[in-house]
Amino acid sequence: MNPFHFDIRNLPVDGKQVTGSLPASFFQLPENDLVKAETPVVYDLTFLRDDKDIIVTGSLDATFSLECGRCLQRFQQRIHLPEYQAEVPIEKETTMDLTDLVREDILLTLPNFPRCEDGNVDPRDCPAEGDFDPTDEPLVNEEPGADGGVWNALDQLK
Repeated sequence: MNPFHFDIRNLPVDGKQVTGSLPASFFQLPENDLVKAETPVVYDLTFLRDDKDIIVTGSLDATFSLECGRCLQRFQQRIHLPEYQAEVPIEKETTMDLTDLVREDILLTLPNFPRCEDGNVDPRDCPAEGDFDPTDEPLVNEEPGADGGVWNALDQLK
């Protein structure tokens, strides 16, 4: 039974609380994805009906494995949302499924450009730290205006 799927008409006035865990497969991440769910998602949520909305409050917790964008090594990132809140408009007075909402809200908290030094499970320094620092010297010695400059090449395309 999906704990995030419920009938709005049977929702108690004081709300419905759901507590438990779902396997890592809950996130439906492809096999070749750079992000991998490592632990089950642990949830403790309350669904409360407002006039035209369902208010979701509680906590969510899951751990993921990500690939560092600098050294390409895997590291773990724990997503802990102790004060999770969401407001979902009621579209029909029948059933509601908040599975996608919960899944997306957790996944959206993952970093866009993961770095292993930002991992919060086993803190460490990135082994590639400093390997990609900018150099002070230009890669090509080009005098301003020589050969018409880089931007003149664009003018010749007209």
